[in-house]
Amino acid sequence: MLSVQSVSKHYAKKVALDQVSLEAESGKIIGLLGPNGAGKTSLIRIITMITAPDGGEVYFQGEKMRQELISAIGYLPEERGLYRKMTIIDQALYFGRLKGLSKSECLEGINYWFGKLDMMDWKKKKLEELSKGMQQKVQFVLTILHKPRLIILDEPFTGFDPLNAEIIKNEILGLKKQGACILLSTHRMESVEELCDDITLIDNGKVIIQGEVDEVRNRFKKSEFEFIYEGHLNKSLKGVLERKDNALKGGRTRSIMRVAEDQSTQALIQNIMQEVHLMEFRELLPSIKDIFIELVGTRI
Repeated sequence: MLSVQSVSKHYAKKVALDQVSLEAESGKIIGLLGPNGAGKTSLIRIITMITAPDGGEVYFQGEKMRQELISAIGYLPEERGLYRKMTIIDQALYFGRLKGLSKSECLEGINYWFGKLDMMDWKKKKLEELSKGMQQKVQFVLTILHKPRLIILDEPFTGFDPLNAEIIKNEILGLKKQGACILLSTHRMESVEELCDDITLIDNGKVIIQGEVDEVRNRFKKSEFEFIYEGHLNKSLKGVLERKDNALKGGRTRSIMRVAEDQSTQALIQNIMQEVHLMEFRELLPSIKDIFIELVGTRI
C-alpha cells in the first residue's frame, strides 16, 4: 500500500530525515514513533506531498506518489486544521467535496458517522462552540469521510477523555478490519501496543528500529521472569542475578527475577518448587515504552 524508500530531507543545516524507509500493508496499523523533533512530521508531510524530499521516493498502491493519488489518503494532523467560525455540517460538506465526493455522498457519510459517534446534535454548531475533545472527534470524521485507503493519524487521541479515546480506538480497529492501511504517530505507548502491528522508531532523522511489535519486544527481552508463590523462598538461588520481592494479599509473594542467560529456566523452576508452592510463572517482556526510553531517553 505504502512504500517509503530512502527518503531524505534537509532544512538549512538540519538533517530532518536521513535515508528513511518503511513499508505499510493494507489491513495493518504501523506505529510511527520518535521523540519530539525526530522527523516524524517531516516524513508525513513528504508522504502527503505537502513538501518534497531531497532524495528518495514514495510509492502508493504501487505507483510513484503524485497529486492525483492524494484523494485516496486521509490525514489527521496534530494541529487542528478546521475553520472556527464555520458550522460542522458546512465543514464536512466542504472537505468531502475537496476529496472528490458528491454532495449526496458527503451527506451519506455525514449521517453515518455523525450518527455512529453521537454527533448529530452538533451539525449546526460552529467549531469554536465545541470542546477540544468534540473538535478532535469532528476532525477524525472528516479525515475518514471519503473512505481513504491510507489513513495517517498524528496524535489522534489528543483532547479525548478515556471513554471517547476508547471509542476512537475501536473505530480505528474497524477501519483496519475493512482493509485500510493506517500510519499512527503517537506518544501514547499504551496505544501502540493495543493498536499497532508494526513500529518504526525514528530518532534524529534516522530509523533506529523497525519490526512487528511482539518481535521487537522479544528482541529487547532481558531474561526477566515473574514468579507468584506461597511460602518462604531462599534468598540465594543459582543463576539469579537480581531479585525483587513484593508481598501480595493472601500470604502470596511476587518475585521478579533477572537470571543469567545460560541459566536453565526449567532448573530454576524446579529449585523454586522444592521450597514453595508455585502458583504462577511467566517471562516478562519489555513494553514499547521501556524500549523507547532505552533507545532515545525520555524525550517524548
